[in-house]
Amino acid sequence: MINNSVLAIILGGGQGSRLHPLTEQRSKPAVPIAGKYRLVDIPISNCINSDIKRMYVLTQFNSASLNRHIKNTYHFSFFSSAFVDVLAAEQTPDNKGWFQGTADAVRQSMHHFVRHEFDYVLILSGDQLYQMDYAEMINAHVKSKAKISIATIPVNAKDATSFGILKSDDKNVITSFIEKPDASLLPDWTSDVSDDMKSQGRNYLASMGIYIFNRDLLIKLMKDDSTIDFGKEIIPQNIEKHKTLSYQYEGYWTDIGTIDSFFEANLRLTKDIPDFDLYDKKKRIYTRARMLPTTKIAGTILDETVIAEGCIISAGKIEKSVIGIRSRIGDESTVIKTYMMGNDYYQPLSDVENSNISTLGIGARCFIKNAILDKNCCIGDDVRINGGRHLEDTETETYAVRDGIVVIKKNAVIPNGTVI
Repeated sequence: MINNSVLAIILGGGQGSRLHPLTEQRSKPAVPIAGKYRLVDIPISNCINSDIKRMYVLTQFNSASLNRHIKNTYHFSFFSSAFVDVLAAEQTPDNKGWFQGTADAVRQSMHHFVRHEFDYVLILSGDQLYQMDYAEMINAHVKSKAKISIATIPVNAKDATSFGILKSDDKNVITSFIEKPDASLLPDWTSDVSDDMKSQGRNYLASMGIYIFNRDLLIKLMKDDSTIDFGKEIIPQNIEKHKTLSYQYEGYWTDIGTIDSFFEANLRLTKDIPDFDLYDKKKRIYTRARMLPTTKIAGTILDETVIAEGCIISAGKIEKSVIGIRSRIGDESTVIKTYMMGNDYYQPLSDVENSNISTLGIGARCFIKNAILDKNCCIGDDVRINGGRHLEDTETETYAVRDGIVVIKKNAVIPNGTVI
């Protein structure tokens, strides 16, 4: 029932300026995460695991790599109706502008959606890390005969001011909604949550930016082009007009829209028992299948570290780090609290042995801490990168500093002996 009645729309977001410079050459959904995946793999995998196999990804900035990733990754049976398609903002006779917001992106793409048969539209964000069974949410929506459903998660008072906060009755029907409330208003916005959530001080229900709309209602709402955003306009304006259900989720969920939250989400994967479980067979995350060799490690002390396939490592020590595909790390180097995205290709051995050609990866005797190394970086020998709150935000041609995290840009070459 789920597969044939639901169409999923994954919102790729805007320019991704808060994730700059990782979004300098790619769209936000195409940003690499966990050493071998892309952000867009998360909602797509959740859909596949929930038996939802018709998906559109909406984007408008730097969509070439996203297109390539989806084309090379998601292949379904020729006899199946399943698909994952990317829709970039396009000029038409009726519209000559960019997407102005989440609702406007859906509105401008509606002519693609209505060609399909479906009863419900599942609207998702492309920059969140979580594992959810959408089928349970859809079944709750259908059972309650709601017109709109919103996935909600309990948050604490500190976080509540950054989200849309709502209240619901004893049947989980939403009765009121406020966008990013001032801290002084919070005492009036507590909700009934589980004892586990109460013990953590998470007494406020926040919108996760995950919505279900009945087909006819969404088509009707999209005819009003004065509304451009779901969270700020569509949801607040319609919860009293149409039955809106709160679907409460209490698993791990994080919005990774900033460099700081992105960095933290990746490093949390190195915990003994990570909050985001990549090892659960029932909730597996899919990505492009690569025929890479095994990782080779020589003389390296490893602690709380995740290493992807195809790496060649002879570092002295790697600690609390995520090392991406095809990474190379040289002799006696130390890597601490770092996300190294890896490389898109291997250099020929002749290039590696040629002193006039920069070698992909981290060279010998380097010290790297509190850093993100984007794809295909060349870090020379004896380089010292020591990120931390002592560094001010800055932007150069080869690197940027955001919230104390040093981000080495894609394809950057950092000369021997550089100190950051």
